[in-house]
Formats: sequence, structure tokens, C-alpha cells
Amino acid sequence: MPSKLVGLGHSEASPPQPGAQGHPQPEDRMLKGQLPNAGKDLPAHPGSPPTNIAQGPEKSPVLPLNLPAQISNEDPQAKATPFTPKPPTRPRLERALSLDEKAWRRRRFRTSHEDLAAHGGASPSRGSLQDEVPRPPTHTDSPPCLSTSLQEIPTSRRAQGSTGGSPSSWGHCISGMLSTSLDLLHRDRASAGSTARLPAVDQKVASHSLRSADRVDPGQADCKSRLQSRLLRAHSGLGPGRPLSPLACDAKSSFSLLAPIRTKDVRSRSYLEGSLLASGALMGAEELARYFPDRNMALFVATWNMQGQKELPPNLDELLLPAEADYAQDLYVVGVQEGCSDRREWETRLQETLGPHYVTLYSAAHGALYMSVLIRRDLIWFCSEVESSTVTTRIVSHIKTKGALGVSFTFFGTSFLFITSHFTSGDGKVNERLLDYSRTVQGLALPKSVPDTSPYRSDAADVTTRFDGVFWFGDFNFRLSGGRVAVEAILKQDLGEKVSALLQHDQLTQEMRKGSIFKGFQEPDIHFLPSYKFDVGKDSYDTTSKQRTPSYTDRVMYRSRHKGDICPVKYSSCPGIRTSDHRPVYGLFRVKVRPGRDNIPLAAGKFDRELYLIGIKRRISKEIQRQQALKNQHSSTICTVS
Repeated sequence: MPSKLVGLGHSEASPPQPGAQGHPQPEDRMLKGQLPNAGKDLPAHPGSPPTNIAQGPEKSPVLPLNLPAQISNEDPQAKATPFTPKPPTRPRLERALSLDEKAWRRRRFRTSHEDLAAHGGASPSRGSLQDEVPRPPTHTDSPPCLSTSLQEIPTSRRAQGSTGGSPSSWGHCISGMLSTSLDLLHRDRASAGSTARLPAVDQKVASHSLRSADRVDPGQADCKSRLQSRLLRAHSGLGPGRPLSPLACDAKSSFSLLAPIRTKDVRSRSYLEGSLLASGALMGAEELARYFPDRNMALFVATWNMQGQKELPPNLDELLLPAEADYAQDLYVVGVQEGCSDRREWETRLQETLGPHYVTLYSAAHGALYMSVLIRRDLIWFCSEVESSTVTTRIVSHIKTKGALGVSFTFFGTSFLFITSHFTSGDGKVNERLLDYSRTVQGLALPKSVPDTSPYRSDAADVTTRFDGVFWFGDFNFRLSGGRVAVEAILKQDLGEKVSALLQHDQLTQEMRKGSIFKGFQEPDIHFLPSYKFDVGKDSYDTTSKQRTPSYTDRVMYRSRHKGDICPVKYSSCPGIRTSDHRPVYGLFRVKVRPGRDNIPLAAGKFDRELYLIGIKRRISKEIQRQQALKNQHSSTICTVS
């Protein structure tokens, strides 16, 4: 005979079973005293939640929180006293879920494999409060959402109820969560056509009467030993194959978001060094899936000719944190040409703007060329050693103003190369710029000690063929042909029309079509105005006697070894930064990342610690100054009444 179920709002009526002397057993009397409405009508389907739960507390009696369970060995009729509990402010369903912190933490969460088994196979019944003797296990298809969701009640929200507070205060905290669980229970029960059962109440949770009435089927006889012998944690949302609870979005878990690490995985040293699919590999597929389930990384690339100005913009949010991006990127790479005299101050400003969530993985300089690489601080463990190389094309006044600076490293199993360049200037010097490009691809000696991920696809004469993803950005100095008058006439048109018309005069676009430069590279679609040449501090193009033609001199190019691995998301300029005659240009990309091997030179968490601390102190001090200014402004306000 299948075991019975205690309803969420009512208890199923059953005739009393006499004891050895013909009297009702104490446990039966105790249960009836606690459930005065046990004889009322039940729902049409046993085990399903009552339909009138939300009608009020008077129709849904609950078990009192602080009712002591006292079972005496004396005559039960002599000591028995009627007990009529007062209806609480919340229905019985809320009291049925009042598990204390210790028992809730000790409960075992089902894995994805067990959930699949529960859908396809049978699960033994857990018994009911009215069963007096163990019964054979009844196999039913219990909905997996119930067993998980009912255990994920946050401890912080029931701290008051568990310490003797009123059940109503505890009920207010999870009333929204209970409705979600009920809806899922109704849907699963209707589709499966079976009876859903609540998890067995732990013996250390309920009163003595509930302990004696709670039964575990023989099929679950080893449940208690497993609970005591295992120390389990709640699953993390970072791990693959572990679905979240239906209540995960409604309640903040008290567990850490760090993925649990099994002791057997720590002990295991059997994986081969450099294996892509090895369990426990730092750069392997499992670790990659934890941080990037879709294997796509968000990348920010920017270039800016600072014109050697000492004055930096008061705020870099428009550059690094554009309004079009809802989320910050995973990796930031910023290249500067004709950088400011104080390079350290520039790097500090970058660190200060991005804040403590990011660290400076690497920074390099070649004369007036600067490059900074900042990455999310939790991703620094998956980078190889960072290498750099430089090429000089022209030296003016002992300062390298023209040339290229390349930085390369491997992230998981994907190798990256970032190049910032400053080509020869001049409207008619196209051939000189083509020569600068050729010198760069042949002169950059990268990679050095970090192995090539696909050496059979590499070309010794072209550095851009030795990496999975290449981003080349800088002041390429290619101009718009046709003269200033023709360009100004086009600029008076609508934005969409004038951009396409301007690009027809672009020297770089014409040379790329010929195949003489940036072979295999692509550029995102341009939807912004020329970034050169402006009057400093103004939005007007060059009004000096030279009358330079507005041009798209600042560009971002990309090349992927595997087709479709790099997807441009946004390509724009920063018209609000006016401290130079160039406007900064940036691009947002989605880049596919592949698992890698551990047998490469690893950076092992290396970053610029001093710069990180300076950036944090700057943010704190500026916030204090801002609050003090607001306070002074408020205190200086004087209201006079005449």
C-alpha cells in the first residue's frame, strides 16, 4: 500500500489505530492535537497543495513553532488536555518549511545527473507523519524542482523565526518564494501524473512528536549515514551542468559563489601535463567553462594620439566605460601615440578609472608609444607570460615618435597579439606608410618563449600569422583625398550619407582593397566622424593657417586565425575628450577563447601591485573630497526670512 502524504495546508484524515490496551496511541493524539482540522475535506488529488491556501490563516492551521513535544509513559487519558492552537498570521505552508540553519546546511543537493535520473526513473517515497510502521517503497516521479527549491531557503531571512520569533515574520520573508515553488509543483504533478512528496523532516529540526512520526522508507535507509558522513556544499552558478534552483533568483544564497572543489580532484595527479581535456588542468576546458560557459570573452581596444599634452582629461569614463556598453569588459588594451610626458600618471589614471575589479597585467613603452593591458583580477591566473617587442621607423630629436609596439600573451588556449603604431604623416606619403607597415610585420620578434598555438599556420616573414587573434590599432595617418573643400562639403550632409561618402576618399580603404596593406585584416563598420584634426578644446576641425583635411587617421583593425572567432560589437570615437587634436577611437569585441595547456610559461597572477594600490587610494580620496564638497555646499546655504 503506498505511503500517505501530509498535505501542505491540510492533513489527510485516517481512523485512529488503537494501541496495545485499546487506547489511542500518544503519537496519534499529539498529531491530532496539533492538527485540529484534520477531518476537513481534502483536495481532489492527494499530495497536491490545497487550492485555498491564500484565503486566510483561519482556513490553514499550522503547527505551532514553540509547542513542546511531551510524550508521557503514564496513562494518556489522565494527563491529556485538549489543545487548540491559535491561528497564525500565515498559512500552514510557511510553517511546514521552517527548517533551521543546521539541518538545512546538512541537506544534500541533487546533482544534474540525479535530476535526470529522477525524471526518467522512480524515486522512493519518504513516508508521512501518519504512518506508524515502515512500508514498502513506492516509486513515483517526484518533481526535482521541489527537493532543491525547498532546501534553498536563506538562513539570513529566517534567523528571527528560528530563534523564537513569530512565524509571521518568517513567513513574510519567503511568501513570494513559496508561490513559485507551488506553481512548479502543480505543473510537474499535472504533467507526470504522480504524487509529489515533501522531503523528510530531519530529526534535529522538528519536535519530539514529529521525530517519532517521521519515517524513512527502506530504500532510503542509508540516507542518514550519508548525510552524516558527507560534508556537502551548495552548488555554484559558475559550474557547468548544475541548474539553478527556481528560488535562486528570488533569494540570496548564504553560500559562496566559488565553485566547490572536491578533495579527490585535489588528490588526483594523474592528468597528463598539457592535456586539453584533463580534469584539474588550470588552462583546460573545465576551468574555461567555469568563467566563460559560451567561450566568448569581452574585449576593449582603444587608440589615442595625445599630441604630447601634459594635461589629461578630468574623466576617462567616456573612453573606458562608454554609455553604449551595459557591462564592463573582461580585457582592456589601450594604445597611445605621442603620449604625455608622465607615463606613470597616465597608467594610474587608467587603473583609477577601472577600479579595484581590474589589475594592470602589463604596460610597455617605446619612445612616445605607450600600451597598457588591464584585465579582470580573477582572470590573471589564466594568462601566460606577457612578451613585447618594438620597431622604430623614424627618430626625431632623439625621441622615438614613429614606429610600433607589440605585446603578446596567451589567454587559456588562445594567443593574442596587440600592436599600436604611428605611421608617417603627410597627405601624400602613402608609400612611406606602406613601408612602415612592412617593417613592422617583419621586425616584431614575437612570440619569444611562449609557444605558438598553431605553428604550421605561421609565416616567419609576417608576425600577424603567428597568433590566433591580432588587433592592430594606432595613428596610421592615412588621409581623405580630394582636399579640404570637398571634405567639408560632404560633412554638411546627414551622418549616414556623409560617412559612406567620406570613406570613398579614404586612402587606407583604397590600399586595403588593393591588398598592399593589412592583408587578412578587417575593420568594423565606421559610423563616426573623422577623428582628426580638431582645434584643442573645441569641436571644430583645424582652423589654423594649415587647414588640414579632416581624416580617419585613428583606426582599429583585427585579424582572426579561425574564421568567426572575433565579432565586433561597437566601433566609435569619444567626441567629449578634447585635450588633443585627435579624438580617441575604441572598439568592443567578442572573442572566442579555446582551452589550453599548462605546459607554457605562466604569469601565475603577476600584475602591477603598486599601481593597483595607488589607483584604489585615488578613488577613495576623490570620493572623500566629493562628499566633503557636498557637505560644505549644504552647510553654506543660508536661508533668510525678511
